[in-house]
Amino acid sequence: MRTIRVRIVAEELEAKRIADILEQAFEEDGNPVSIYESSDDGRVWSAEILLFEMEPQEAADLVRDRVGSDAFAAPIEAEELPDINWVEKSLEGLKPVRAGRFVVHGGHDRTKVPGGAIGLEIEAAQAFGTGHHGTTAGCLEEIDRLLSLREYSNILDLGTGTGVLAIAAALMNRQSVLATDIDPVATKTALENARLNGAGHLVSGFTANGVEDRRFNEFGPFDLVIANILARPLMRMAKSIGHQTAQTATLVLSGLRVEDGPRILFAYRCQGFVLDRRREKNGWLTLTLVRGRKVA
Repeated sequence: MRTIRVRIVAEELEAKRIADILEQAFEEDGNPVSIYESSDDGRVWSAEILLFEMEPQEAADLVRDRVGSDAFAAPIEAEELPDINWVEKSLEGLKPVRAGRFVVHGGHDRTKVPGGAIGLEIEAAQAFGTGHHGTTAGCLEEIDRLLSLREYSNILDLGTGTGVLAIAAALMNRQSVLATDIDPVATKTALENARLNGAGHLVSGFTANGVEDRRFNEFGPFDLVIANILARPLMRMAKSIGHQTAQTATLVLSGLRVEDGPRILFAYRCQGFVLDRRREKNGWLTLTLVRGRKVA
């Protein structure tokens, strides 16, 4: 895959503001954004975004168009990166992650899963969700809590990424889970990971944009939906998700900044859901909402 890195250099506050604008501008595309110091005195910072399958100048023009006058004065650089699996490269040396009773690990750490824990073997892949991000860990902790309290009949992992959340729910609940994603690479990866973890017979999936695909009707209505996505698409899909869930249902929503909480709660309150639990982890928010049952 051709990877283009676009960098905007500015003083700290301006660079951080630009990084926020990049995240919002490319939120629905899922392009990774990073921010870091680029001078010894800490005054100059770089905001970067990775874009794929385009020319460097095309990528720079796209960023300039999306960011607009907000970063007009800051220099924009674009360069093609060597053909390396950057996801795999970024995960080299990462240790297993404990989240509730789950331990997410690579194949080389298979023997490090302690007794009594549920190991989830997830290798680096072209899909989001390895347990090292606060949103994934927060969802895993909430899956552990919820499935310790009750059983669920129809579970949906919406925006499945690597499939780690679907696999966790399937292994703990010993029930079938539907895993879907807008990205066919993610869907393929999730199903492969399910087989790797001995949950291939429990996890099914397909590629779909949102939850309005007619195939959802074959699996729903869902009494547990796990959606580790982003605030904007979660708000846009609130009504559709409400229609796909049972009258008594639970939602685990993440991929959220802390400041996203109030607008997400409002959007889903309109669908009859109320807040059950709120988790913050490494600056990220995971919300558990319920409809038709008492708050725990």
